[in-house]
Amino acid sequence: MKKLPLNFENMLPINKALSNPTRIKILNLLSEKPHNVNELAEKLDLPFSTTASHVTKLEEVELIITELVPGRGTQKVSAMNYDRIVIDLFNKEGQNNEHEITLDMNIGDYLDCYAQPHCGVVGEKDYIGVQDDPRSFYEPERKHAQLLYFKDGYVEYRLPNRIPYGYTAKEIVFSAELCSEAPNFKLDWPSDITASINHKEIGTWTSPGDFGGERGKLTPQWWRTNLTQYGLLKQWKVNEEGSFIDNEKVSDVRIHDLELSDLPYIAFKLGIKEDALNRGGMNLFGEKFGHYEQGIKMNIKYA
Repeated sequence: MKKLPLNFENMLPINKALSNPTRIKILNLLSEKPHNVNELAEKLDLPFSTTASHVTKLEEVELIITELVPGRGTQKVSAMNYDRIVIDLFNKEGQNNEHEITLDMNIGDYLDCYAQPHCGVVGEKDYIGVQDDPRSFYEPERKHAQLLYFKDGYVEYRLPNRIPYGYTAKEIVFSAELCSEAPNFKLDWPSDITASINHKEIGTWTSPGDFGGERGKLTPQWWRTNLTQYGLLKQWKVNEEGSFIDNEKVSDVRIHDLELSDLPYIAFKLGIKEDALNRGGMNLFGEKFGHYEQGIKMNIKYA
């Protein structure tokens, strides 16, 4: 549905155009299908010149569009330009019109992946598929995953783009609980984990190790303590100033570079790059594993 947002600057001429009942009838007719002026005049039982004048008024405020199309000779045909009008009754100056969207996606709801052993998918009560078999990452039950791990690879998610039409994203933040992936666990095992949004790299965090030996706050009892237990909660943020990891600037990629308004989804990817200096793998924790009760969390501020 195409929406026309109104504010103090553009609402007056549009409201004037809509103040005439004949123009409302024209919009009703055009909502069914496009018409030329002759067809509109006939259905409204009005002179051609009067109907053409009303159509012009609606064209001037871009509520309808008129194009030349071939038919019995070339003729002008009018069509609806918007399906809905949204009025923002606030003054932009001196008022905070910022809004937020927050989504938490299960770590198993990735759309694309690549995993190399040692690797695995773990549910709340047992392994999903077979350990060290990349095919397990494609099992239907993966959507219930609470832990993903691989020595090399990535996972990519597509979250719904809920930024309203006519609004602009000011900041986007992704957070996840992560650590390196070593055999069993190893506190000193660095790994470079890189994040991207809409296929634009925004920053690499070097995990210091694979944390185990002490049970994670949420990690189930059946999972042995000599295996990975928990990670660190990391935050990737992009705004008008650049890209940040835990509020430390890491790149000059800015919010407009992500082209958030161009796609119906927002892609978020985490993984180990082929040219990473420290290729120590990755563990990604869900809401029932590790220390933090969340999966892939996204927060967007828009205005």
